[in-house]
Amino acid sequence: MIRRYFLPIGLLSSVLLAGCSTVSSTLDAINPFSSSSAKIAPLPALTATAEARTLWSASVGKSADYLFKPAVVGDVVYVADQKGALYRMEGGKIVWKVDAGQKLSAGIGANGQMLVVGTAKGAVLAFAADTGKPLWQAQVSSEVLAAPVVGDEGVAVRSGDNRVFLLDARDGTRKWVYQRPMPALSIRSTGSPIFADRYLFAGFPGGKLVALSLQNGALIWEGTVAQPKGTTELDRVADIVAAPVIDGTQICAVAFQGRVACFDMGQGGAMIWSRDISSARGLVLDGRYLYVTDDQDVVYGLDRLTGGSLWKQDKLKNRAISAPTVRSGVVAVADGEGYVHFLSREEGAFVARHKTDGTPIRVPPQVLRGAFLTQSTGGDVRAIEIQ
Repeated sequence: MIRRYFLPIGLLSSVLLAGCSTVSSTLDAINPFSSSSAKIAPLPALTATAEARTLWSASVGKSADYLFKPAVVGDVVYVADQKGALYRMEGGKIVWKVDAGQKLSAGIGANGQMLVVGTAKGAVLAFAADTGKPLWQAQVSSEVLAAPVVGDEGVAVRSGDNRVFLLDARDGTRKWVYQRPMPALSIRSTGSPIFADRYLFAGFPGGKLVALSLQNGALIWEGTVAQPKGTTELDRVADIVAAPVIDGTQICAVAFQGRVACFDMGQGGAMIWSRDISSARGLVLDGRYLYVTDDQDVVYGLDRLTGGSLWKQDKLKNRAISAPTVRSGVVAVADGEGYVHFLSREEGAFVARHKTDGTPIRVPPQVLRGAFLTQSTGGDVRAIEIQ
């Protein structure tokens, strides 16, 4: 059977599926930036109770149709663009810029020693963090759309055909690869794997969250985030597209046309709770709450222990909202016009808004010390402080 894929969040559709309103609306939910998506809704009214200001900004190359997420290591920021430029920034100043020599489709994964990016041809490229000098190049089975992850045990890479590779950080040689049977129709995932304890965690089509042994890639346990439902292949798409999130022994994930579900890693992956919310955007945890953006651009605050509702912010519908980020009592989401919206952690009310360069911000803001860091598709990289 030939496997067909929808395009990931933020990629323009190259497949025309005509004459089916269900297909069209589903594609819109997955890909709010496609030509078939609803027009961006007007900004909601705001009475600011805090001030958002730019600490610094810098310009890099554009992202084209891919998702590039800045990597933060201490006070250092690493950024990539689609044409293959890599940047190291400190305090908003570009310390070095190097050319990867290839167009890129994903990045950046980084630690204090190296940074790693991927290409649409399945190449994985590693560079020295201090100088940008090329270290090694490896090859995986298909395009790389999720940022590689650099850990103590190696470099984890998810390929577009939903295989997970663990590469040796020293030279890029393959340690192991994990693959599982895939449904006939699935969403090409931009969600990176996550290292935690002795495991590597990843979400898959069919709503499965798996824990893999770092030693050999063997399946240790799997949790069901969503069960495929319906009579057509389209209706039965129930994929974990965004990366799972971990805090302590709790791991949570969300599935498109599925649920949010949290599991206890200390109890062999026993489910703690689940709740029907569909999302291809993603979620985040803090010490008390879970926050998630659904497919209608509604942001929810939930009790992380029970899944109970705390608040719902629905005034950003049809603004192509990113997954949330949280720090210091503020939840940040970015939108399809380059605005960053700041919400109260406790109530979900708007507290501030900040405009960047006017191009979409498709990845969630990152935390940089006391600020939020954004990268727009137009190449605007900005640190924003809330006071």
